Amino acid sequence: MASSTDVLDGGWGWAIVCASFMAQLLAYGSPQSVGVLYPEWLNAFQEGKGMTAWVGSLVSGVGLIASPICSACVDNFGARPVTIFSGVMVSGGLMLSAFAPNVQFLIFSYGIVVGLGCGLVYAATLTITCQYFDKRRGLALGIVTTGTSVGAFIYASAQNELIVMYGLDGCLLIIGAIALNLMACAGFMRPLNMPGYYLKQKAALERNTEEQLFEKPPLDDLTITAGSTSTPPDKSLMVKEMLITIDTKDSAVQTEKKKGSFLAGLAIIKVIKKKQQAYSKYMHSMYEIMQDQSMMSFCISIFLFSLGAFPPVLFIEDVAMSQGLMEEVCVIPLVSIGAIASCAGKLLLGMLVDIKWINGIFLYAFTMFAGGLTLFLIPLTKSYLGLQILSFILGFFSGNWSLTSYITTKIVGLDKLTQAHGILMFFGGFGIMLGPPVVGWFFDWTQSYDLAFYFSGGCVELGAVILLLLNLPCWKRKSAKSSESNRPDVQYTSNCDKVASVA
Repeated sequence: MASSTDVLDGGWGWAIVCASFMAQLLAYGSPQSVGVLYPEWLNAFQEGKGMTAWVGSLVSGVGLIASPICSACVDNFGARPVTIFSGVMVSGGLMLSAFAPNVQFLIFSYGIVVGLGCGLVYAATLTITCQYFDKRRGLALGIVTTGTSVGAFIYASAQNELIVMYGLDGCLLIIGAIALNLMACAGFMRPLNMPGYYLKQKAALERNTEEQLFEKPPLDDLTITAGSTSTPPDKSLMVKEMLITIDTKDSAVQTEKKKGSFLAGLAIIKVIKKKQQAYSKYMHSMYEIMQDQSMMSFCISIFLFSLGAFPPVLFIEDVAMSQGLMEEVCVIPLVSIGAIASCAGKLLLGMLVDIKWINGIFLYAFTMFAGGLTLFLIPLTKSYLGLQILSFILGFFSGNWSLTSYITTKIVGLDKLTQAHGILMFFGGFGIMLGPPVVGWFFDWTQSYDLAFYFSGGCVELGAVILLLLNLPCWKRKSAKSSESNRPDVQYTSNCDKVASVA
């Protein structure tokens, strides 16, 4: 196993980037273009827009809410097994959705099953990419996260064509079969370090002294002449002597088991105590992460941004329908325009954040301001061309998702990346899960999307203000002074890798 310092920023890392890109494309292609499927489900099941919106919100929100669990799976089992398992979940959920009799079944099959599979893919791909890159981490993450946008661009047009040719059920079956290629992507994800599960297995194999007490003697010892080339002079034991030998050995085994039962109970108690200590340490580290002001402000802003900026992905096609603009629809759907713009935004923002004099948090706050203003303009637009332009702008600034892992790494460090990223994605997933149903309920209440998009834009702008104010340099100086006053004996070094700040 090569050391991590020998393989950073190049080599096999670019193969990891390509595999992670394709994994996110295959997993998130359909969920990110769910706005194409949303009108079809409305016509098929005749449910309210608020109820049907739960399908699209859960498929993106459940995986992010379960990010702490997904990150723990990646820590314990590694990116490769997790990606293989997620391929089964995503493919199975999509195929199962083809047989959905109602929206409630879709909420489970498409929203929860596919959503959890996507969450596992997201945690695995981002974690292994951060492990392979240091100086070019922003660019690598930008390339990887563009997989979701490219997938949405391709799947939005492909699902339209598949629905026309094979119907909604046939479309879901085909894209479910394509999602099985996630297993092939997992083959490239070679781990730099052995995951926790394998380290525990290795330690267990080296500790065989206690387990030998419970092993039963092999049967070969009881039948010493069976299959043997050299036989005693009488060629075999008498039947009576064999029975006596078997009874003697069985009684020895039984007494050995009785003696070992007490030791087994002690071993189980030790294992339970070790597990409790590990979980308590994990929860304590999560509590320490949440104590960081920059991290907490980032979590709040992610929640508000997800609450306001995700609904247009689901509702933008229905907005055009409700305003009577579908006669002007071109070959490329609005979802595809936003997806390709998000792809460009992720790449450009990923390259910008690698520049030393650019503050990642302030760059993220700027993208939130611009995205909130775009949401305010959607209700005022009365032409399809205007919706196309706004979809492009909103999609471009929604590419700031490529900055989340980079900023999180700068705040808490690489060692706590998986835990901190899981916490961050929990907040983001909670916002994504609530956003579309709230917008749908606004429409069911007012029969218009205007108030809903004003609400969405206000949430995004509020998140930008909170993120900007809580990360001003004056707050940094105050926290530094308070820490110095509380710890007068601490000597600070100039090692920039240990400073929990954003360059």
